[in-house]
Amino acid sequence: MPDETESFRRGMVAKINSDVKSDNELDERARLEEQYGKGKVWNTAEVQQEFEITGFAAPFCMCKRKSDGKTGTLAFQHNPRFYFDFREN
Repeated sequence: MPDETESFRRGMVAKINSDVKSDNELDERARLEEQYGKGKVWNTAEVQQEFEITGFAAPFCMCKRKSDGKTGTLAFQHNPRFYFDFREN
């Protein structure tokens, strides 16, 4: 079955990864927090504590927030790996 979102998602992957300014995790987290807000950017260990990840379709993952059961999506970048921009369904 063809994925009608593939072209859009590939463009988003390229955009997100081209926006990365540093391989330094602290610098990159600061850049993302400036854009998305403090407490709204997670590394892999942090996202596993706060969310149950139920699927991936780069640059997005489907998730369920553990604190309240709300489902939604997170965007993520490859390196350094950070998750951000939680959008509730």
